[in-house]
Order: sequence, then C-alpha cells, then structure tokens
Amino acid sequence: MKVFVSGLVNIESTLKIEGFPLPYYPIDYPFFGIQSSVSGVAYNVAKAFRTLGNEVQIVSFVGQDAEGERIEKEIRANDMDTAFLLQELAETPVTIAIYDREGRRQIHCDLKDIQEKAMENKKVEQKLAESDLAVLCNINFNRPLLKRAKELGKRIATDVHVIADSEDAFNKEFMECADILFLSDEKLPCSSEEFLIELKGKYPAEVIVIGLGASGAICYDRRKDELCKLPAVQIGGIINTIGAGDALFTSFLNYYEKGYTAAEALKRAEVFAALKIQHDGAAKGFCDEKAVEEIYRSQWADTRG
Repeated sequence: MKVFVSGLVNIESTLKIEGFPLPYYPIDYPFFGIQSSVSGVAYNVAKAFRTLGNEVQIVSFVGQDAEGERIEKEIRANDMDTAFLLQELAETPVTIAIYDREGRRQIHCDLKDIQEKAMENKKVEQKLAESDLAVLCNINFNRPLLKRAKELGKRIATDVHVIADSEDAFNKEFMECADILFLSDEKLPCSSEEFLIELKGKYPAEVIVIGLGASGAICYDRRKDELCKLPAVQIGGIINTIGAGDALFTSFLNYYEKGYTAAEALKRAEVFAALKIQHDGAAKGFCDEKAVEEIYRSQWADTRG
C-alpha cells in the first residue's frame, strides 16, 4: 500500500518523573530518565507504516539547523524519502514530554513558525495523487492538502487527538473531510459512547475510533451502523505510553485498508499498540505484522473472536 503522510516532525525529549503533580525542586538527577529522539505525529505514523511493510511518502517542514539535519538522517535510515522534508522553518519544532510510571503524561510542544506555513507544492500534490491513502495530520499546513485530496478522490485519515467539542473550530475541517477519524477520550464532555454518536451524526466518516487509553477503544462502523467497544490488550511490560495513540491509529489503518473489518483491524491495532508501549519514545517499539499475529492468536483469537 502506498501511504502519503503529512504532518508534524520534531525532536522529542522525554522525562520520566515519580508522579504528578510535580513538586518544585531546583535540580534532580534522573539517571537514564531523559531521552531524546526524532518524533512528531507524522514521523511516528510514517515509521509505523514502514515497519508494517507499506510504501511511505512523508511530508513536513523543518528548519535549516542541526535538529533538521538529525531528522533527515533518521528518516533516511528508516528507508524513507526525504525529498519533501521542506527546510523552510526558522527553527525545527521541539517537544518535551513528561511522563510517570502510571502512564500519565504532559506534553509541551514548541511548533516554532510551522503553523504559519501552507503545503502548496505541485510535486507534493503529485505524490498525493499516486497514493492509496492520505494520512493528513491536524496541523494548519495540511488544510490545502485536505481540499486537494478530496478533489482527487483520495481516502483521508486523520487523528484530531484531544478535543472537548464536536464543533471544535481548529479540527472541524479535518473532521468534515475524514473517511477514517480518530481521537482520544481525554477531554470529552460526556461518555465516549455519547460523543461517538454525536460525531457520527455530524460528520461523514465511515469509521470513527475513540481511544480510551488503558480501557481500550470504541469504534463506530458506518457500513454496519454498529458500535464496537474493545478492552485494551494486557501483555505487561509497560515502559512509556507516549505514542500509543499514533501506534493504534497507524496499525488500524494498515489492517482496515487491507480489507479487515473495522473490529478485526482494531483488535490487531490494540496488539500493535500494546507491544509499542513496552519501549521508551513515541517512535520506538513498532513491530511487523508477524509479531502482531503471534500475540493476537495466542491471547485474542480464542477468547475474543
């Protein structure tokens, strides 16, 4: 499958703490508790798709700086094209993610001037036209690509992450265009079931998935007019839950677009995400389909169908 992925790529530093709230103290020495790596939704998604055996075109903006060079080198090392990693920002975006042993996290994302950009590039549009699936992350520069993807008749997937309003102004355009829509339950004003019903009445997506963190996920399949709620896969060894949502999103798309039903794709996506959070870093811990099937068959097939 040829996947077009456009969105944020950044340098991410993670800090492990004892717990929230974080008390004040002038200095701490968390030995091996701070890690730095290439991340960002677009990179996480692209790398996961690549690990699952897909052909990926990643599109983003970075700066002409050491961080931008690091990102380009990392993407090439993962056998992906960097032709559309456009070096047009004043500086490369950076993120600091603080997390505790319970899986709670707080993310500080410095986007620099990326929200002032728009992805209007004929060569990028040509790559979009050649793709089987357009994964357009919810960032300002993708708004022109949303319209172009619709004109080209491309299937669009997006994750709007944390919203508290089904009419969310920033994300409304993405929700209106999405064929496959993902989000988190973290700030919902009501139950996930109620919010899902509200979304499916307002937006045309054929599939809507709300990630429930440690409680699993809930999915609406418009083709069957059916809601499906699945508990999380428990395989132990949790290190860091940062990036779990990106892993769930990507692996669901991988299986759903290859012909699995929404429910079966989501089951396998939960296995993929459970394996991913055994590693530290949002773009680390991705596995191939063989590893997913081994866990699925040993822990899911007999008990959950």
